[in-house]
Amino acid sequence: MRRLVGDSRALEGATQTVAWLPGTLGAVLRGGFLRLVLAKCSPSAEVCYGTLISQPGAVIEDGVYVGPRCHLGLVHLEPDVLLAAGVHVPSGGKTHHTDDPTVPIREQGGERQMVRIGRGAWVGSAAVVLADVGAGTVVGAGSVVTKPLPPNVVAAGVPAKVIRQRFPTAGEPAT
Repeated sequence: MRRLVGDSRALEGATQTVAWLPGTLGAVLRGGFLRLVLAKCSPSAEVCYGTLISQPGAVIEDGVYVGPRCHLGLVHLEPDVLLAAGVHVPSGGKTHHTDDPTVPIREQGGERQMVRIGRGAWVGSAAVVLADVGAGTVVGAGSVVTKPLPPNVVAAGVPAKVIRQRFPTAGEPAT
């Protein structure tokens, strides 16, 4: 099958099959399958029901939680990352070129890039992440991350903007 449709399409089709297995048995089978086919998937990671992964180069580190119905492309989820339900992390913001109005978008090509979500970051439900997220950063539900976010901030909105630091700096009151 891989020779016929390519690695990414074969992986996407296979994850669709294991994504819909419910309960503990589904979680165990998904984990075992993902450890075989991804660049890395830690045994301590949990990938929930309905999650689809389309790129074999994806990396899922220790203690990661991927909520139900997420869609992941070329992504590196560092240790202890939490993705809430319905988070989408395609392979960067340039997966489809759109520059030439005379050519259909599907024929213009694109570029995949690894999107890194830093250690201990938390991404809220239905967020779309197109750029790196720093360690310890919180991304609000429904946000769209179009530019890299620094570590230890809270960001929200469309496009996502830093709304505050997570921890006060020396001399600042806590918020």
